[in-house]
Amino acid sequence: MLSSWDRAGFSGVERLAAPRRTLKAAIDCVGVGLHSGAEVRMRLAPAAAGVGIVFRRTDLGVDVPARFDMVCDTTLCTVLGLPGRIEARIGTVEHLMAALAASQVDDVLVEVSGPEVPVLDGSAAPFMFLIESAGILEHGGGRETIEILQPVRVARGEAFAELRPNHGPHETGMELSLAIDFAAAAIGRQALTLGLTPESFAVNLAPARTFTQAAEVAALRAAGLARGGSLKNAVVVDGENILNPEGLRFADEFVRHKMLDVIGDLALAGAAIAGRFVGNRTGHALNNALLRGVFADAANYRVTRMARVGAAMTMAAAAAPSV
Repeated sequence: MLSSWDRAGFSGVERLAAPRRTLKAAIDCVGVGLHSGAEVRMRLAPAAAGVGIVFRRTDLGVDVPARFDMVCDTTLCTVLGLPGRIEARIGTVEHLMAALAASQVDDVLVEVSGPEVPVLDGSAAPFMFLIESAGILEHGGGRETIEILQPVRVARGEAFAELRPNHGPHETGMELSLAIDFAAAAIGRQALTLGLTPESFAVNLAPARTFTQAAEVAALRAAGLARGGSLKNAVVVDGENILNPEGLRFADEFVRHKMLDVIGDLALAGAAIAGRFVGNRTGHALNNALLRGVFADAANYRVTRMARVGAAMTMAAAAAPSV
């Protein structure tokens, strides 16, 4: 597993080493939890080289590492928790994790006053703004990359998620292809292929908002979910209609947000992934199962220290990934 890496006595593949990155300064925001509906105060603060991303529940005084093996729930969001501490949970981490991963930030302390990261406008754009405002600092150590060596796939019915070796023009980075299919006419079937860089994420994915269907809202709230959801932080679909007065930010905003979720969930690997992701109808549960599958066998991956990916790749609509 990732937690077994011996960083002090690194034994992976050394390539063009680049320093790890943290924030130059702390930055705060206040918002509401998408599912709890409660006000949440969050601070992003610099952390020492090698710490990684750590969530601190300031109301409980506990730290939860942002790792795939700490995921304890995937019902409509990704929730991290400490084993044996049912109260020590932090939910809806995926949008922030996606922004940190795309910004190539390695070490951050995320202080949160409650059980959920604030949803803000339902996208990753506000988190990108916070990171940009705080600034990024290179602070030593080597940035690690998890290089996928052989295909790993998990599936449930027609839904699947797969990581493959990346033999494309930017083989030291990540490429993603994702297809979704919803009965609601406003969504339907959408597909997208993207090469992940800070620039491509900021322009093509970060503004895409989370979404739900109007018919599901009452049931979600009865189940204690989506209590903080509104047209200000989610796209609401009713058949062929978009209920948000301002409409969509992209014609295919739905698949873009789902790809944003994939990036955030895969960021729980603990380091950037060099590989190609292919998915169909995947969600938080399958994304997490994919990482668990990768780290279940050391033959699936190797850890390298790599230079950051350079120029942005071109985004294009793609046909649905083949099974």
